[in-house]
Amino acid sequence: MNLTPELIAEVELLALFNPDNTQEGLKIHHDAAPQKIAAGERLHAKGLITEVDGGYLTSLGLDAAEQVRGLLTILQPA
Repeated sequence: MNLTPELIAEVELLALFNPDNTQEGLKIHHDAAPQKIAAGERLHAKGLITEVDGGYLTSLGLDAAEQVRGLLTILQPA
């Protein structure tokens, strides 16, 4: 699997969500970077977030955000 710029943008967006608080969502504003807007649209199409412009994590999105958090924790320099 290649880490495409699109995939990296999706992971970065998922990392912004707080998996410890499912009532805390995100809003991707219309003037955000085009990559971020597109990542939100793709995550919504994949069923990970509730709205194309952010919203909340779905149950699948919550699982993904927790895995992203775990991976980033493991990869952080000691």
